[in-house]
Parts: sequence; C-alpha cells; structure tokens
Amino acid sequence: MQLVLASKSPRRIEILKQLGKTFEIIPSQCPEFSFYKRPSLRVVDLATQKAFDVARKYPGKYIVGADTLVFCKGEIIGKPKSKADALRILRKLNNSWQSVYTGVCLMCLDEHKALYGYEVSKCKARKLSQAQLLHLAGKHMDKAGAYAVQDEQDPFIERIVGSRSNVVGFPVELFEKMFKEFLAK
Repeated sequence: MQLVLASKSPRRIEILKQLGKTFEIIPSQCPEFSFYKRPSLRVVDLATQKAFDVARKYPGKYIVGADTLVFCKGEIIGKPKSKADALRILRKLNNSWQSVYTGVCLMCLDEHKALYGYEVSKCKARKLSQAQLLHLAGKHMDKAGAYAVQDEQDPFIERIVGSRSNVVGFPVELFEKMFKEFLAK
C-alpha cells in the first residue's frame, strides 16, 4: 500500500509522521471552491476534491485529502487573504465560541474505494485587546481562522471541546477509524 497526502500542510505532515505512517506528499492543485454552504458538507467536498485531484494522476495509490474551516456567527471562515482580513477574522472570533470542521477523504481509484467523513470541535477564544489582535494578525496566514492552537506563543484559544488534533487541521481519531475501515473494504 502506497499512502499519499494530498497536502503540503506542515501540521498534517507532522501528525501523519507521529502516527507512524509512511507516505508521500503530493499536494493537490485543485482550486478550493465548493458550492456547499453547510460547513460539514463543504469540508467533505473540498477534501474529496483534493483527494480526487491527486488520485487521477496516481490511481493505484491510497490518497488522503483534508480540508479545515472555522464557522462562527453564521460565517464560514477559511484562511485569511491579507493581514487586514486576518484582523477582521480575529475580531469576529474574539471572545466567541466557534466550530472547527475538518473533512477527510481516503481514496484509491484502482480499487474503486472512497471513504469520507468529518470532525467538528468547539473552541472558545479569549477576549484579547485591540493591540493583542493587531500583534496576532498576519502571524498565521496559512491557517483557517488566522490562529494556531499548536503555537505555544498564540494566546487566542482558551478552551477546546472535542478533538484538539481536529483544530490543528487533521482529526487523528477520525482518520485512524477511517483508515482501518478503508483497509478492511
């Protein structure tokens, strides 16, 4: 079995290595666009698109796609587009509960197998001052929600209910369960 991660996310790479998985890194090149408005459907759709994009080129390999977003006050929040956008996002999330969704898709085209699912965790952001938000804005431009719970210097999130690895961007428990099921098919 040849496992491929369809992502260049340092967090996803690190988590898969910690799980003892041997894998290649072949990032998806597909645009991150989905018509779905419901967060759970959107992350599964995007994870599946990413997996399929790589699987078309490597149909005999086992491909892992993933996508993470933050949902707060009725808004789907992805990665910030600029420092100003990061500040807008952090202001919205400041002192608020939010939901972090990660979709995961496992796929092997040669074996006609695909499995997908998602995890959701709740996070409570601390109330930070305007100066603290300005300092934090722009530090995590590659992360949904513009913050990073794995960064010890990032004071933004004070509480997580659910999977911490999900908030980092790759839900370990869900992946392990899906991987066992995928191999058993």
